Amino acid sequence: MNTLHIAQVEKVSLRAQVTGALRAAIISGEMEPGMVYSAPTLGAQFGVSATPVREAMLDLAREGLVTILPNKGFRVTDVDDADLDRITQLRLLVEPPVVRDVTPLIPAADLPGLRARAQLIVDAAEAGDLFHYTEADRAFHLALLGYADNPRITDLIGDLRSQTRLIGLASLLERGELAESAREHLRIVDVIESRDVEAVYALMRTHIGHTRGKWARVDASAAAGI
Repeated sequence: MNTLHIAQVEKVSLRAQVTGALRAAIISGEMEPGMVYSAPTLGAQFGVSATPVREAMLDLAREGLVTILPNKGFRVTDVDDADLDRITQLRLLVEPPVVRDVTPLIPAADLPGLRARAQLIVDAAEAGDLFHYTEADRAFHLALLGYADNPRITDLIGDLRSQTRLIGLASLLERGELAESAREHLRIVDVIESRDVEAVYALMRTHIGHTRGKWARVDASAAAGI
């Protein structure tokens, strides 16, 4: 098994941090669909005991990311192209209109913080750190949706993002294209700052479409309707 490119986890909120690290590894494709992983092996790579890994895997099983195999370990759930199309379609139905609608509501004082969040994504891309890239990307998008003050929306999109497989991230990184893709988040902040709601809507649709385009190695823009 390839060594996961994940930093050792601090022993603070250990279960939550291991869960986040494993989720990012699954989404980015570092942990491969169909492969079986054992808690002791993963624990050794993280520098922790097997117990928090087992606890984290139970959380991920509830999210549908892994399947528990008694006395063997955990198998990463495969998501086929049809499922990825459905996930992308749902995200396109929800995120662009919500971000468009909250754009006039976002206080100017919050924009530096949003820009800092976007910069974290760029920094992780430039460092080749897929774990922190996926975590920062998730935090940025959920922060935008948070302005709708509707926890059901953020919970829904959080779950959909967890089920996505961005297996093309590694190849983007190898080709030196990930940092440029990451800068889309800075452009989103720029457009929000301009308060051009239709431009925000259009940019969000294009950005999410990359989940099924360059990021997932499949050009499904037609299927996603973008």
